[in-house]
Amino acid sequence: MADAGLPSGWEVRHSNSKNLPYFFNASSRESRWEPPEGTDVDKLKVYMAQNTRKPEGKIHAAHLLVKHKDSRRPGSWKEPTITRTKEEAIEILKGHERRIQSGNINLGDLAQTESDCSSARKNGDLGVFGKGEMQKEFEEVAFALEPGQVSGVVDTASGVHLIQR
Repeated sequence: MADAGLPSGWEVRHSNSKNLPYFFNASSRESRWEPPEGTDVDKLKVYMAQNTRKPEGKIHAAHLLVKHKDSRRPGSWKEPTITRTKEEAIEILKGHERRIQSGNINLGDLAQTESDCSSARKNGDLGVFGKGEMQKEFEEVAFALEPGQVSGVVDTASGVHLIQR
């Protein structure tokens, strides 16, 4: 991977909601719009010029998100302060996965009431997006799914997800 000139532990990510790059530290889970202290600004400019391009190929996906206390923003439209552990969030999500697999409910209908994402009001619909627009872990799984297929548990900085392409 090209040197972005960022201090150790930092990476450049892309905000889907703002359509802008931001900086994320995976170990501290800190995210910020401005480059972190110690960034080599000249290297960062070169990196951004070389790695910011129009995404090739787009997909349409929906998801159901369950946040936990260590999520990037541990609050939602359902709960202002989320206190569950990551393990509890995974167990909740696995229960949702079983309900979807049983055929009694689909991801979109379940997302309306159970997702911690504001996309719940749209049945979890995230719309159309290309590579480089979502969190890396989310994107890798979403693009690997066949249309209509639902993923297993996907862990990102936002929480744990089920994704349907």
